[in-house]
Amino acid sequence: MMTTPLPLTRDPHGRLRWTAADGTVHEDVAPVRAFPLTAPMEGIALMGADGHELAWIDRLDDFPDATRKLVEAELASREFMPEIRRLRQVSSFATPSTWTVETDRGETCFILKGEEDIRRLGVTALLISDRHGVQYLIRDLSRLDRASRRLLDRFM
Repeated sequence: MMTTPLPLTRDPHGRLRWTAADGTVHEDVAPVRAFPLTAPMEGIALMGADGHELAWIDRLDDFPDATRKLVEAELASREFMPEIRRLRQVSSFATPSTWTVETDRGETCFILKGEEDIRRLGVTALLISDRHGVQYLIRDLSRLDRASRRLLDRFM
């Protein structure tokens, strides 16, 4: 648990550098969320280049803006999870099938290998993995339009 300001900086190559309380400098550290979907601002580990946890952040909101923005920027550069806003078309109701979707990052197509690649996250959220391992999030099923929900129902 860490409640004091994080001594985080960027090195000349743009990588994160963390200085521990004992003065030890750790190069090329990476923040990793423990619960990226359910609690994105809580439970963040600072991992060393060797893959070991160096520090734990209970709540990122407890830190000054500069530190929080530095960690958020690093997390954003490491994480790629487009959020599906609308299903435009599904090539077939049998798998594998090609899905054309609108995401928060634009329109894209991906191949769904099987129904098992659609996982429920709680009551309203879904995580869909394509054949390349890219994960797409549907944060709230009730926010999808009727046509999108109808297409998705065929796979659930």
